[in-house]
Amino acid sequence: MLCVAEVPRFDPDQGGPGYMYAKVADHVAARIAAGDLPPGAMLPNERDMAADYGVAVGTVRRAVEELRDRGLVVTLPAKGTFVRLPLRGADSEAPRHLEAAGRSS
Repeated sequence: MLCVAEVPRFDPDQGGPGYMYAKVADHVAARIAAGDLPPGAMLPNERDMAADYGVAVGTVRRAVEELRDRGLVVTLPAKGTFVRLPLRGADSEAPRHLEAAGRSS
C-alpha cells in the first residue's frame, strides 16, 4: 500500500529569498518524495505548470532542468517529463524507455 503524505500548497514567499525556479523544483521534489507524483508519473506540460505555480514558463523550464540535474525526472523529447523510476541495483531491469532517456538528457 502506497502512503501519500500531504504536501502543502506552493507558497512562493516560504523559505525567504531565493530563486523562484529552485522553490518550484523543491516543491515538485517534495511531491515526488511524498508519493503524490509516483515513479513513472508524467509531469504537466510547462504551460500548465507555469499556470499552476503562478510563474513564467521559463521559470518552470529551469525548475525541470534542476529536477533532471537532481536525478528525479527524465524528459523524453516530444513525449514529456516523467518521474524517474528508482534504481534497484546495477543488475536491475528497470524499464529501458525511462532509464535510457535519463542518460541522454
